[in-house]
Amino acid sequence: MRILANVKTRYSPLGDPAILFAHRGARTLERENTIAAFSRAVELGATGLESDAWLSGDGQVVLDHDGHHRRFPRKWIKDTDRADLAEHIPTLVEVYKSVGTGLPVSLDLKDPAAFAPTVATATEFGARRRLWICHSDLELLSQWRRADPDVRLVNSTATKRLPHGPERRAAELSSAGIDAVNLRQGEWTAGLVALFHRFGVLAFAWDAQHERQLASLIDMGIDAVYSDDVERMVAVAATFA
Repeated sequence: MRILANVKTRYSPLGDPAILFAHRGARTLERENTIAAFSRAVELGATGLESDAWLSGDGQVVLDHDGHHRRFPRKWIKDTDRADLAEHIPTLVEVYKSVGTGLPVSLDLKDPAAFAPTVATATEFGARRRLWICHSDLELLSQWRRADPDVRLVNSTATKRLPHGPERRAAELSSAGIDAVNLRQGEWTAGLVALFHRFGVLAFAWDAQHERQLASLIDMGIDAVYSDDVERMVAVAATFA
């Protein structure tokens, strides 16, 4: 893997330095969304962990991508008690107990009903301010902000889903108290990062897999990146002063 020489970013992130979120853990080395994957990501130097959150049938917050723990016949997590889920699927409690609470955790809430239990779990472990909850629905995020003034909220969206343009969305997020916006890596430019920063909104980028993508994002002052390849992400970030 070719790594760039040590350089200085052109622009600084609002939350310096950028958070390096391991997308579903170190999924190129371990089974994704498992304790092993999250633990390996921490060992490799990730400064944040990412997953998707669902509620089990008995109300526990569990981390999985698809929301079903058995494919044939399909069995949904929401219809299954924690004790009956596939062994590899962890709860948020188990992740905190096994991996620790020192790193930011970004969770895409697939089930809106998981919001209160997720926040309660993070609060129990003293990790409330290191919890980043992501969702595409701005109105739902606004409701969550009114319900909780402290938890960090992220609007995961795309520029094509912004009918009034990014500046309008930046203003809406700022007014609603939403902390960050998350766009796919290829949609970001230095100018767009600067626009959201002007409104006090953090800029997050997902699907950053290649060196040039990671380097470009960090150089333009991105506040967080999500990557499958933790080793590459950490190595690229380390090249910037």
